[in-house]
Amino acid sequence: MRLGSGTFATCCVAIEVLGIAVFLRGFFPAPVRSSARAEHGAEPPAPEPSAGASSNWTTLPSPLFSKVVIVLIDALRDDFVFGSKGVKFMPYTTYLVEKGASHSFVAEAKPPTVTMPRIKALMTGSLPGFVDVVRNLNSPALLEDSVIRQAKTAGKRIIFYGDETWVKLFPKHFVEYDGTTSFFVSDYTEVDNNVTRHLDKVLKRGDWDMLILHYLGLDHIGHISGPNSPLIGHKLSEMDSVLMKIHTSLQSKERETPLPNLLVLCGDHGMSETGSHGASSLEEVNTPLILISSAFERKPGDIRHPKRVQQTDVAATLAIALGLPIPKDSVGSLLFPVVEGRPMREQLRFLHLNTVQLSKLLQENVPSYEKDPGFEQFKMSERLHGNWIRLYLEEKHSEVLFNLGSKVLRQYLAALKTLSLSLSTQVAQYDMYSMMVGTVVVLEVLTLLLLSVPQALHRKAELEVPVSSPGFSLLFYLVILVLSAVHVIVCTSAESSCYFCGLSWLAAGGVMVLASALLCVVVSVLTNMLVGGNASRKNPVHPSSRWSELDLLILLGTAGHVLSLGASSFVEEEHQTWYFLVNTLCLALSQETYRNCFLGDDSEPPCGLRVEQGLDGATAAWQDGPACDALERDKGHRSPSASQVLRGHEKWMVLASPWLILACCRLLRSLNQTGVQWAHRPDLGHWLTSSDHKAELSVLAAISLLVVFVLVQRGCSSVSKAALALGLLGVYCYRAAIGSVRFPWRPDSKDISKGIIEARFVYVFVLGILFTGTKDLLKSQVIAADFQLKTVGLWEIHSGLVLLAALLFRPHNLPVLAFSLLIQTLMTKFIWKPLRHDAAEITVMHYWFGQAFFYFQGNSNNIATVDISAGFVGLDTYVEIPAVLLTAFGTYAGPVLWASHLVHFLSSETRSSSALSHACFCYALICSIPVSTYIVLVTSLRYHLFIWSVFSPKLLYEGMHLLITAAVCVFFTAMDQTRLTQS
Repeated sequence: MRLGSGTFATCCVAIEVLGIAVFLRGFFPAPVRSSARAEHGAEPPAPEPSAGASSNWTTLPSPLFSKVVIVLIDALRDDFVFGSKGVKFMPYTTYLVEKGASHSFVAEAKPPTVTMPRIKALMTGSLPGFVDVVRNLNSPALLEDSVIRQAKTAGKRIIFYGDETWVKLFPKHFVEYDGTTSFFVSDYTEVDNNVTRHLDKVLKRGDWDMLILHYLGLDHIGHISGPNSPLIGHKLSEMDSVLMKIHTSLQSKERETPLPNLLVLCGDHGMSETGSHGASSLEEVNTPLILISSAFERKPGDIRHPKRVQQTDVAATLAIALGLPIPKDSVGSLLFPVVEGRPMREQLRFLHLNTVQLSKLLQENVPSYEKDPGFEQFKMSERLHGNWIRLYLEEKHSEVLFNLGSKVLRQYLAALKTLSLSLSTQVAQYDMYSMMVGTVVVLEVLTLLLLSVPQALHRKAELEVPVSSPGFSLLFYLVILVLSAVHVIVCTSAESSCYFCGLSWLAAGGVMVLASALLCVVVSVLTNMLVGGNASRKNPVHPSSRWSELDLLILLGTAGHVLSLGASSFVEEEHQTWYFLVNTLCLALSQETYRNCFLGDDSEPPCGLRVEQGLDGATAAWQDGPACDALERDKGHRSPSASQVLRGHEKWMVLASPWLILACCRLLRSLNQTGVQWAHRPDLGHWLTSSDHKAELSVLAAISLLVVFVLVQRGCSSVSKAALALGLLGVYCYRAAIGSVRFPWRPDSKDISKGIIEARFVYVFVLGILFTGTKDLLKSQVIAADFQLKTVGLWEIHSGLVLLAALLFRPHNLPVLAFSLLIQTLMTKFIWKPLRHDAAEITVMHYWFGQAFFYFQGNSNNIATVDISAGFVGLDTYVEIPAVLLTAFGTYAGPVLWASHLVHFLSSETRSSSALSHACFCYALICSIPVSTYIVLVTSLRYHLFIWSVFSPKLLYEGMHLLITAAVCVFFTAMDQTRLTQS
């Protein structure tokens, strides 16, 4: 079967996406879980240990508190309460922490620090899987045991107001609720007012046992303007007032109840210095946890400093406080200060129940649990506890009881700490079978791409896929039988759940057929290469072909980047790799321009761009010679060198262009500090976004939008030029409406809105420009001779994407967009045209710059740098699909814009019918090499210390990047088919 290079590459990337999806499903494992599911009914509590005496305490202890109110403030990091901001903006809370009846803690939230996994950790006490980052967008019902489930089973009435994630996780658990969307980040006022408006009514009532309030406004302010925004202080003051209202109401009601009430103030995660969250920086994982109750009255001079605990400890503590069984999957330990005022027997009973639950969880997840230090400590504590019970029942001397009880307490607390640590660090079970299936598919695709390079980059841009030979058929069926046998063996002997085994036979069989076919194609291609190798050596096609310096740089740079992915520090600081590669590329281009302009190029010119003298100076056309091969810079007709064609200022612009590009890249590096090592250092972006420099930001944003218009409008039709101008004006109006920038005639305007109308105004022009470009492309298919119409259509699609990026980018990032367009213009006019680079080299350069601009935007391999506010520009409510698409485009705008420019450049500046096919193949290959290598690396490093904090986020980024690449290759192929139709 004969396929074009572009079509073949697109099919390969699509298959690779499938393989990565299977790998990801197997790599992100199921966390430590109890085999006794919640729906099987409650187990009887463990009896009190005894040593020769019968204990009469075989039931759960009574509740410690009458009512529990949980106030969860989204993105509340510890220094907002315990630091200077807390003293200034939360005086009532500060008083309770320093002098009131309370216990304060700094609760550490494990990554991923996003809302849904953290709610699960708070209510179940378990460590959610890392894949919950993705599921956070659409939270399914929680089937695990939790405090909420146990409370509902016990007949307690629970009321909830706030983030609708709770309603999705715990459907039918609340007797009353009012959910608010958590993803519409532009709203930080109404989203909290909708919670507070219920307080007066519900606090006066006594028909509830548990009240949960989840406030989102602080998190939304962080996403919009960061932790140093003046809005943070106002929101903290508002939350302090809410806390005071709740606390005073609970205090006044305590006279009517036999037990005290408990008020819990906590955060689900923190907030990074950029206002986001999701990663593992101290600002993101450290959250305040304050337990407030009259039962915690302190003596004069009792100074209580916040202690460090785990967020998973909250579930066990709440269960004990409400007289409920501890959730079966909890890995947390009881916060002992909550019960240290109770009698000794109750304290030991609470600790015993907690250690029994943890020891059962350890037995079900660790085969050699008996050798675990925590389990040994638990058994010793239980024996000592039994002795204490015997003495207690025999009414021995109180001093002996107290001393022994104190010893048992210390032993229990040590056992709790060790058991909790063992379970928290227990390596989760990877689905190795699914991982292997995904890896095999991806590696087969990569091997096929590498073996197809000589044919795919040939002048004809076609290759023969051998799928019909008898040998192929025989091997195919043999491989199918072997894989089916392996599948049956693995799935019938697997002790743990396996995703691939859970698929239907039709789906699993389809994957096995695909893997078998790929293996057979690889073997056939390899066989053909070996058989035809002798003939090629006897009759070489290009005896004088040689590698240029640029070819060597591309090869070594790609290899170096791939090798760097095996080190956690290089993954964290990957932006440095791409900055280095782009800078080195500029220096190599500078050397090449000097050689061409001053020394001339006496070598045989490659197949590529032939420079011609035109009205605009140096113009270019693609030149093909007989047996031209794009990979080896095929030989064609001799064309003039740059020194013969360029004159005067054109020559000097060619010489200066690499250095101008280098200067632009250096300026962009100082705009956004990214990565880990230097992310905390101030940069130009932080300076611009501070409230004191709004005027400077406004001027810079206006200049950047003007530069964007000047650089983009040159290739548009008159209608699109007008739409582009109005759209860019709308972008500035949108940013002014939400308060990011200001108008000169309204310097102190405080009329801040969500900018819905202004953003939708821009969307109209974006869609209009994209529609105009698409119409021109379709028209160019009908009018085969109108090559100019297709060129304009492609540029208008590129312009529409640029306008959309300008709308989604934050104001301080608009210079990134302007510099991207400027560099594209310089490279087009003064590098790629005069130097006659072939399609493969131009594609790799576009890819490198696209990757560099991904990091110039401020992105990193850290989930916290994803700007989710881009997904809600122009939306007045949360709509999942548009929000996801806009967020993805806002994140990957750099690579997408450079890819769209590549399509336009190769379509407009070349006359070769194979240029787009070559580009599509090269783009697919250079994207496939890193992702294929990386899944092998993370498999081998799955027990690495930083697997969840460093390597796993990068794996998600690689998967998303491959999906973007698949979409880009589809666009390449569509444009290539259009050209073939015309020809």
